[in-house]
Amino acid sequence: RDEDGYIVASCPVLPGCHSQGKTKEEAIANITEAIRGYIISMRKHGEPIPAGEVEEVEVAF
Repeated sequence: RDEDGYIVASCPVLPGCHSQGKTKEEAIANITEAIRGYIISMRKHGEPIPAGEVEEVEVAF
């Protein structure tokens, strides 16, 4: 959790792709939306999409 009590989520494969939520479920939903938006933006700008698979999901409180 950050200093305001929010759960912070990030996607290491996509630099700068971060989100947060008041609950674990909200943080997961928000980072999922952020990842989708990030990839849409990359496609729009002709940038290569990083290849990778989810190897680990870590939740820390």
